[in-house]
Amino acid sequence: MNALLFAGQGSQYVGMTRDLADAYDVARQRLQLADETVGYALSDIMWNGPAERLTETRYTQPALFVHEAIILDLTGIATRASCVAGHSLGEYSALYAAGVLTFTDALSLVQLRANLMFDAGSQTPGTMAAVVGLDDDVVTELCRELDGVDGHRLVAANFNAPGQVVISGSADYLRSNLGRFKEAGAKIVKELQVSGAFHSPLLKSAETPLAERIAATPFEDARIPVYANVTASPLSKADDLKQAITRQLTAPVLWTASLRGMWQDGVRTYTEIGPGKVLQGLVKRTLPEATVSGIDTAADVSGFSTTGDV
Repeated sequence: MNALLFAGQGSQYVGMTRDLADAYDVARQRLQLADETVGYALSDIMWNGPAERLTETRYTQPALFVHEAIILDLTGIATRASCVAGHSLGEYSALYAAGVLTFTDALSLVQLRANLMFDAGSQTPGTMAAVVGLDDDVVTELCRELDGVDGHRLVAANFNAPGQVVISGSADYLRSNLGRFKEAGAKIVKELQVSGAFHSPLLKSAETPLAERIAATPFEDARIPVYANVTASPLSKADDLKQAITRQLTAPVLWTASLRGMWQDGVRTYTEIGPGKVLQGLVKRTLPEATVSGIDTAADVSGFSTTGDV
């Protein structure tokens, strides 16, 4: 069995999709449709940056979805996959791969999500930090001790791989408590370059308007199971997927548990669709015996078309 994986923020790079557009008419057509859907030249930001602009949440998320969707369209790889999963923003690409959402509906939801998260980060200063080398349970317990003190928030947001957890919370408060995680035994504690406290209660203001749009958007039952961030279990029913993608905004990403769940269900091959190799690294760390690969560039697409390997 094989799974397709889709990355979230942090995997973008200036120049993404350009070689795909040079090589394939389908890619050019999709980029034109994407520009029309979002109402600005997203493709220009993807190709030319600058990097500071591309890394703004409101542009990063649509860019990543479009890149991942184009690779799906070019390869047809989703028709041969056993299941899909996406990390945070990548879950929207997973829903597209599974036939739950159309390209334009998914991109419209991604654009709204990106704008809401960007605005929430501006209104309520928050940040995130990676904690590496500390047991997940220790990180979770320390966050429980620190969360809510004097109204400040600090929660475990992304369980990415064993011993690799991202925490999220009130900006100054989180920074002032990074030493607590080092004292507890973490090898690395590093603040991330993000515009808000994603997957935390600090994004509550964005949840309702996104939920309303999701409720009004047509969802189909998934053709193949989608391992949801908030449950780490395979979902297929449209209503279940709507609930999961709505909760995902303020709930932790259970990526480690999702990968382990796929393995227990018989998945042995994992292909990352889209820019970078972040998820490939997380799979190798979580499931050392798994077969891992990625499709990002025109050369990757050409290689897949030649071999047909998933």
